[in-house]
Amino acid sequence: MRISKRPAGTTAGHARQAARPVDAFELDNGHGLSVEVWTYGATLVSVRVPDRTGRRDNIVLRHATLAGYEARKGSPYLGSTLGRFSRSVDRGSFSLDGTEHQLDPNDRGHHMHGGTFGFDRLVWDGDAAHDAGSVAVRLRLRSPDGDQGYPGDLSAETVYRLSADGALSFEHRATSSSPTIVDLTNHAYWNLHPGHRIDGHHLALNSGRIIHYSERMVPVPGPPGDVTGTPYDFRRSHHLGPLPVDRFFVLDDPTWAAQLSDPVSGRRMRVVTEAPGLGIYTADRHGQPRGGICLQASALPNAPNRPDFPSVRLDPGQTWTSRTTHHFAVSNEGDQ
Repeated sequence: MRISKRPAGTTAGHARQAARPVDAFELDNGHGLSVEVWTYGATLVSVRVPDRTGRRDNIVLRHATLAGYEARKGSPYLGSTLGRFSRSVDRGSFSLDGTEHQLDPNDRGHHMHGGTFGFDRLVWDGDAAHDAGSVAVRLRLRSPDGDQGYPGDLSAETVYRLSADGALSFEHRATSSSPTIVDLTNHAYWNLHPGHRIDGHHLALNSGRIIHYSERMVPVPGPPGDVTGTPYDFRRSHHLGPLPVDRFFVLDDPTWAAQLSDPVSGRRMRVVTEAPGLGIYTADRHGQPRGGICLQASALPNAPNRPDFPSVRLDPGQTWTSRTTHHFAVSNEGDQ
């Protein structure tokens, strides 16, 4: 197993952070699985895995250059780490201990994915790490009190860990100087048969409930809805086909979250997470329509304003943590 580092360029800089050099870390487990991570946005740039013939391809969507990641118009957040709060906040406001906090309304009057200068737009500090069974890159970021409207001086960390047995983990943690809200996640788009639309993939989800939205991904009042009898019932693996999906699924239990497979390449990916739900998006409005599928493990949308949803509060003296692991395998022909 090995890990290496090289320069990936220098950012143009913006109002939140001056121009900074960006490093690229490559992690290789020595068994055909390799990963590339950039310190800009703590971004997953490449995941190379073999298919059933032994051919290794990158199975996540990426930009060709650093400038592509910095461009903001219509950004799909390819592979980025999102924060401080990874989902929507209704009208960008929430109350904490009787104090109203106004976040950056960066998405048509609502707050989305951490704001205009969220964690995806910042260069993190990165270091390589090793242990007996894995290689990892540890990325750290400080978000000052008031950043994008969030209270508290936040210290965030994201670790990408690659194991010898073919698993890639995203490990997030954070501490704060005062009460705040937090939820970090990765926003990669997966395609197990690169160069082809994802219509041929098979998807299974450990979820019988779905969040219904009003506008801009803000949930309507009331509990999540039942998927029974809808096109979004993936409790048994079935063919995606041309179905457009842009929904949030509440997970039923922590044993597993999702399984994605492609019968042509034979690649399979099983997702296990500590997060309470998955945002699934088939990239129908992406620059490469249906070129990938996003499986975003995160808190529930608008959770800061929904006491009926799992809490996203973080207090001083506490450490918020969340882990999501992707297990990769190759099936024999017809075994999906």
